[in-house]
Amino acid sequence: MNVLFLGDLVGEAIVPFLKKNLPPILKKYDISFVIVNGENLANGYGTTPELCERLFEIGINVISSGNHIWDQDKIIPYIAKQKGLLRPVNESAASPGSGFGSFFDKNGNKIVVINILCNLFMKKSKNAFTEIKRLLESFKLKNNCDAIFIDLHGETASEKQAFANMIDGKVTAVLGTHTHVPTSDLRLLPKGTAFQTDTGMCGDYDSVIGGDKYAWIKKFEVNNSFEKINSSNSNIAICGAIIKVNKESGLSTYVDQIIIGKVLKNNVPSEQPFVVK
Repeated sequence: MNVLFLGDLVGEAIVPFLKKNLPPILKKYDISFVIVNGENLANGYGTTPELCERLFEIGINVISSGNHIWDQDKIIPYIAKQKGLLRPVNESAASPGSGFGSFFDKNGNKIVVINILCNLFMKKSKNAFTEIKRLLESFKLKNNCDAIFIDLHGETASEKQAFANMIDGKVTAVLGTHTHVPTSDLRLLPKGTAFQTDTGMCGDYDSVIGGDKYAWIKKFEVNNSFEKINSSNSNIAICGAIIKVNKESGLSTYVDQIIIGKVLKNNVPSEQPFVVK
């Protein structure tokens, strides 16, 4: 089983870009399941039902999110009924939607996807460490699911790395999102959990975290006031990770970073490790 995880999708322009470029990636690496973080789809601020539906139509299985999930009001009734769109599991239980779900890949494997917020320098939420321990009491690899993927949405490397090491061997992968900057530490932890501090963003890297760089410069140079900054879309890239899942254990056996597009140095993995049984 090969799973593609894409970091934060920034701006509406990423949708047609994925529509064109995703199918050959899925075919080349025999991908059976796709997870993306979509909390910045709507010009950098949340997402909409229409954008989510377009992603599902092009082959995305699950859309995770983070601290921007509630930026668009019309997402509230949609997330309450669309199980494929997740909000952070450690938000208030009164929030609509769910922070985790069980899904099936194209081969019938049961994949649990969990979306969780870190706590350092993030909006207030329940402790991510205690919440994941509680949730993993209900999900056991090769007992009641074939794989467990976690989108860990947070600011600091230390918190993400401590979180992943705490549950090493209990989940298939812990993949970081939120900073929009791909880290070079994608690896298998000692007990078989795949981990990357941040998978980066799918968006324009000739920018500041996906937004218009001149607007960001003005923001910091003049008064650092809060105002919405439009997403940039002239140099779009796909950024994420491909994870090969061991059929017997549900842990990861091979991982590689994928970067395709402009500005960043591209990393196009060999398909051989993913297609050899």
